[in-house]
Amino acid sequence: PRPISCGQPSGGTAPYANAKDSDDEEEVVHVDRDHFMDEFFEQVEEIRGCIEKLSEDVEQVKKQHSAILAAPNPDEKTKQELEDLTADIKKTANKVRSKLKAIEQSIEQEEGLNRSSADLRIRKTQHSTLSRKFVEVMTEYNATQSKYRDRCKDRIQRQLEITGRTTTNEELEDMLESGKLAIFTDDVRRDTLGHPESVGSSRTHGVIQN
Repeated sequence: PRPISCGQPSGGTAPYANAKDSDDEEEVVHVDRDHFMDEFFEQVEEIRGCIEKLSEDVEQVKKQHSAILAAPNPDEKTKQELEDLTADIKKTANKVRSKLKAIEQSIEQEEGLNRSSADLRIRKTQHSTLSRKFVEVMTEYNATQSKYRDRCKDRIQRQLEITGRTTTNEELEDMLESGKLAIFTDDVRRDTLGHPESVGSSRTHGVIQN
């Protein structure tokens, strides 16, 4: 069998696109419809493969988060792997959205022509199922990112307490959003030279700039 990919949706004609008014074209219409559904199910398998890949990548992100937060001084390789995973998830998610949107538009177009068929019901059911699975995976990913962000903020705040410095939650959020956190944690690290047990901990948070 052909391997599942996350490529762009394959081009295809709308169902019944070559339909004719004459009765002797009925067989052609039937063949065209079958061909369209074959292409549709190929797209369904591609989308399912992409969602499975997203789910696997999210689990890997969780492992990378744990590794980074557990290490006093996480290596650059681990941080780069996390950045690569995040980029891959974003890319794959965008492709899934595009594919689902194309199916949705096709369904709406056919509904606009007041067509109702078993094929249309199948496509609507498949679209609904895939959309639900996609939302579930992305909701899990967003929750994972939010939890990681909060844990990083907690560690920075503990680090600041050691150095006698304070900052508000809003200031931390601003630093996270602006990408200035790495510079800030470098300053904290210099201030903690007298506290070696906390130096590595502050260095951890330079990864939160995505």
